[in-house]
Amino acid sequence: MKLNELAPSQGSRKQRKRLGRGVGSGTGKTAGRGTKGYNSRSGGGVRPGFEGGQMPIHRRLPKRGFTNIFKKRISVINISDLSRFENGSIVDEALLVKAGLVKGRRDGIKLLSQGEINKQLTIRLDKLSKAAVEKILAAGGKIE
Repeated sequence: MKLNELAPSQGSRKQRKRLGRGVGSGTGKTAGRGTKGYNSRSGGGVRPGFEGGQMPIHRRLPKRGFTNIFKKRISVINISDLSRFENGSIVDEALLVKAGLVKGRRDGIKLLSQGEINKQLTIRLDKLSKAAVEKILAAGGKIE
Protein backbone atom coordinates (compact mmCIF):
# COMPACT_ATOMS: atom_id res chain seq x y z
CA MET A 1 0.00 0.00 0.00
CA LYS A 2 1.32 3.45 -0.96
CA LEU A 3 0.20 6.93 0.04
CA ASN A 4 -1.16 7.65 -3.43
CA GLU A 5 -3.30 4.49 -3.25
CA LEU A 6 -5.10 5.52 -0.03
CA ALA A 7 -8.78 6.29 -0.49
CA PRO A 8 -11.75 6.55 1.90
CA SER A 9 -14.06 3.54 2.22
CA GLN A 10 -16.94 3.32 -0.24
CA GLY A 11 -19.90 5.34 1.07
CA SER A 12 -18.01 6.88 4.02
CA ARG A 13 -17.81 10.33 2.40
CA LYS A 14 -20.92 12.17 1.28
CA GLN A 15 -21.06 15.29 -0.90
CA ARG A 16 -22.87 18.28 0.58
CA LYS A 17 -26.28 19.23 -0.80
CA ARG A 18 -25.86 22.21 -3.16
CA LEU A 19 -28.95 24.34 -2.76
CA GLY A 20 -30.49 26.75 -5.25
CA ARG A 21 -28.74 25.41 -8.38
CA GLY A 22 -31.66 25.30 -10.81
CA VAL A 23 -35.02 23.55 -10.90
CA GLY A 24 -33.58 20.33 -12.33
CA SER A 25 -31.36 19.77 -9.27
CA GLY A 26 -34.31 19.01 -7.00
CA THR A 27 -33.27 21.73 -4.58
CA GLY A 28 -33.55 24.75 -6.90
CA LYS A 29 -35.87 27.80 -6.73
CA THR A 30 -36.79 27.91 -3.02
CA ALA A 31 -33.76 25.80 -2.07
CA GLY A 32 -35.59 23.58 0.41
CA ARG A 33 -36.81 26.53 2.51
CA GLY A 34 -40.47 26.33 1.50
CA THR A 35 -42.44 29.35 0.32
CA LYS A 36 -42.86 32.58 2.29
CA GLY A 37 -42.38 33.10 5.97
CA TYR A 38 -39.60 34.26 8.26
CA ASN A 39 -37.37 31.23 7.72
CA SER A 40 -37.56 31.43 3.90
CA ARG A 41 -36.08 34.94 3.82
CA SER A 42 -32.38 35.72 3.78
CA GLY A 43 -31.30 36.60 7.30
CA GLY A 44 -34.44 34.90 8.62
CA GLY A 45 -34.47 32.45 11.48
CA VAL A 46 -34.83 32.95 15.21
CA ARG A 47 -31.96 33.88 17.53
CA PRO A 48 -30.25 31.23 19.67
CA GLY A 49 -32.30 30.41 22.78
CA PHE A 50 -35.62 31.58 21.28
CA GLU A 51 -38.39 29.08 22.01
CA GLY A 52 -41.24 30.41 19.87
CA GLY A 53 -42.46 32.91 22.44
CA GLN A 54 -42.47 30.40 25.31
CA MET A 55 -40.53 31.67 28.34
CA PRO A 56 -36.95 30.55 27.55
CA ILE A 57 -35.30 28.02 29.84
CA HIS A 58 -32.59 30.44 30.91
CA ARG A 59 -35.31 32.73 32.27
CA ARG A 60 -37.45 29.94 33.78
CA LEU A 61 -34.68 28.50 35.92
CA PRO A 62 -33.87 30.16 39.26
CA LYS A 63 -30.60 32.06 39.60
CA ARG A 64 -28.35 31.39 42.58
CA GLY A 65 -25.05 32.65 43.88
CA PHE A 66 -22.68 35.07 42.25
CA THR A 67 -19.20 35.15 40.71
CA ASN A 68 -16.60 37.13 42.58
CA ILE A 69 -14.77 39.10 39.88
CA PHE A 70 -12.01 40.06 42.33
CA LYS A 71 -11.14 36.44 43.18
CA LYS A 72 -7.42 35.70 43.24
CA ARG A 73 -6.30 32.63 41.30
CA ILE A 74 -3.25 31.31 43.12
CA SER A 75 -1.27 28.38 41.71
CA VAL A 76 -0.18 25.88 44.35
CA ILE A 77 2.99 23.78 44.30
CA ASN A 78 4.45 21.51 46.96
CA ILE A 79 8.01 21.21 48.24
CA SER A 80 8.18 17.70 46.77
CA ASP A 81 7.82 19.29 43.28
CA LEU A 82 11.09 21.20 43.77
CA SER A 83 13.21 18.03 43.93
CA ARG A 84 13.62 18.11 40.12
CA PHE A 85 15.80 21.24 40.30
CA GLU A 86 19.58 21.09 40.79
CA ASN A 87 21.38 22.10 43.98
CA GLY A 88 21.87 25.88 44.27
CA SER A 89 19.32 26.84 41.58
CA ILE A 90 17.11 29.88 41.99
CA VAL A 91 13.43 28.91 41.97
CA ASP A 92 11.19 31.73 40.70
CA GLU A 93 8.02 32.06 38.65
CA ALA A 94 9.84 31.87 35.29
CA LEU A 95 11.61 28.62 36.23
CA LEU A 96 8.37 27.00 37.44
CA VAL A 97 6.56 27.93 34.21
CA LYS A 98 9.47 26.59 32.13
CA ALA A 99 9.45 23.32 34.10
CA GLY A 100 5.67 22.97 33.54
CA LEU A 101 4.76 23.05 37.24
CA VAL A 102 2.67 26.22 36.83
CA LYS A 103 0.45 27.00 33.86
CA GLY A 104 -2.51 29.17 32.95
CA ARG A 105 -3.71 32.50 34.33
CA ARG A 106 -2.64 33.20 37.88
CA ASP A 107 -2.33 36.00 40.46
CA GLY A 108 0.55 34.39 42.33
CA ILE A 109 2.23 31.15 43.32
CA LYS A 110 2.13 29.62 46.79
CA LEU A 111 4.60 27.01 48.02
CA LEU A 112 3.18 24.45 50.46
CA SER A 113 5.12 22.06 52.69
CA GLN A 114 3.88 18.67 51.47
CA GLY A 115 6.79 16.31 50.86
CA GLU A 116 10.48 16.52 51.70
CA ILE A 117 13.38 18.55 50.32
CA ASN A 118 17.10 17.79 50.60
CA LYS A 119 18.53 20.31 48.12
CA GLN A 120 19.80 23.81 48.83
CA LEU A 121 17.56 26.06 46.73
CA THR A 122 17.01 29.81 46.66
CA ILE A 123 13.27 30.54 46.59
CA ARG A 124 11.80 33.75 45.10
CA LEU A 125 8.00 33.39 45.26
CA ASP A 126 4.97 35.48 46.31
CA LYS A 127 3.64 33.25 49.06
CA LEU A 128 5.08 30.47 51.23
CA SER A 129 3.55 28.54 54.10
CA LYS A 130 5.36 28.68 57.46
CA ALA A 131 6.06 24.95 57.38
CA ALA A 132 7.52 25.25 53.86
CA VAL A 133 9.85 28.04 55.01
CA GLU A 134 11.07 25.88 57.92
CA LYS A 135 11.77 22.91 55.64
CA ILE A 136 13.70 25.03 53.12
CA LEU A 137 15.84 26.64 55.80
CA ALA A 138 16.46 23.26 57.46
CA ALA A 139 17.71 21.87 54.14
CA GLY A 140 20.17 24.78 53.87
CA GLY A 141 18.22 26.83 51.33
CA LYS A 142 17.48 30.56 51.22
CA ILE A 143 14.32 32.65 50.83
CA GLU A 144 14.40 36.02 49.09
